[in-house]
Amino acid sequence: MTKSNRTVNRIAILILAAMLALPAAGCNPLTRIKGWGARALEKQKSAVLIGLCMDTLQEERWQKDRDMFVARAKELGAQVLVTEAAGDDELQNKQAENLITQGVDVLVVVPHNGVTAASIVEKAHKAGIKVIAYDRLINDSEPDLYISFDGERVGFLQADYLLDRQPTGNFVWLAGAPTDFNAHLFKKGNARALKPFIDRGDVKIVFEDWVEDWKPENARRLTENALTRNRDNVQAVIAPNDGTAGGIIQALKARNLSGKVLVSGQDADLAACQRVVEGTQSMTVYKPIHALSRAAAEITVAVARGEDISARINNAVNNNKIYVP
Repeated sequence: MTKSNRTVNRIAILILAAMLALPAAGCNPLTRIKGWGARALEKQKSAVLIGLCMDTLQEERWQKDRDMFVARAKELGAQVLVTEAAGDDELQNKQAENLITQGVDVLVVVPHNGVTAASIVEKAHKAGIKVIAYDRLINDSEPDLYISFDGERVGFLQADYLLDRQPTGNFVWLAGAPTDFNAHLFKKGNARALKPFIDRGDVKIVFEDWVEDWKPENARRLTENALTRNRDNVQAVIAPNDGTAGGIIQALKARNLSGKVLVSGQDADLAACQRVVEGTQSMTVYKPIHALSRAAAEITVAVARGEDISARINNAVNNNKIYVP
C-alpha cells in the first residue's frame, strides 16, 4: 500500500470514528422526559416557534449548523428565530431573554459560557419553556436535553493521529476555551492518547494552555510564545479545532516552520481542508454536522409538540447538577 493510500484510509477512520456513541452514563435519562406529552394536542394544531440562541457565527462550521437546523425545522412546519452573540456572555443572556419574551416553544442554546448560561435555563423554565443545549453543555443547571458528538473521542483522534506520525519530540498542547464543556472533553481525549508516550519519555509537553474564546489570534499568540520559549524546537502542535489551527499555522509560517510542524484540527472547514491538501495542516476530524443539526431540529420540534422522544435518548451527561439526557 502506498503512503498516499495509507493517508486516505487513515482519514476515513477519523471521519467514521467521530460518529461513535458515548459510553453509558450510569443512569436512566428517560426519567427527565416523563410527562412531556402535556402540550401535544395543543402544539399539533399550531405552528411551532423555536429560538436558536447561538454563541458565534464566525466559523464556517456554526453557519452550517444554523442553516441546516433552520432548513429541517422549516420542513417540519416550524419557524426558527436565530440570534448570535459574537462571543459575548451578557449579550447572549439578553438575546435569550428576548426570545423567551417572544414566546418561543423551545429554546436551543449554543452557550458561549457553559456556566453563565445557567441563568438562561432558569429564566426559560420560569416561563415554561424547555431548553436544549446544542453541542455545548450548559453546566450547573437543569437543561432538558443535550445534543452533541462524542467530544472525548474527537480529542483522542486528534492526538492519536499526530502521535502516529510523530511518536517522539516536543509537543505544544493547546485546548479550546476553558468556559466550553466540549473543550474539556477534547482535552481529556488528547490526554488519553498522549499519556503512554509522555510516561515513556518519548513525548515532552513543552507548552500547554487554553485558547480564550477559541479565537485564532489567541492561538497564534500562544504558539508564538511557545516557539520563542523553545527556540523553535517543536515537532507538533495539538490544535483544538480548525479555527485555532489557522492561527497556529500563521505563527509557524512567520518562522518558516509551516509544513514542518504537525498541526491537528477538527470540523473539516473548507479552509482547513485546503490546508491539509497544501500540507500546512496535518489533519482534521470531520463531524457529520448535517446529521447532528437535522436530528436536533427534529427532536426540538418533537419536544415542542409534546411527542415521545425516548427512543432517541441514548445517554446522560453530568453537568455538576443533574444528568442531562
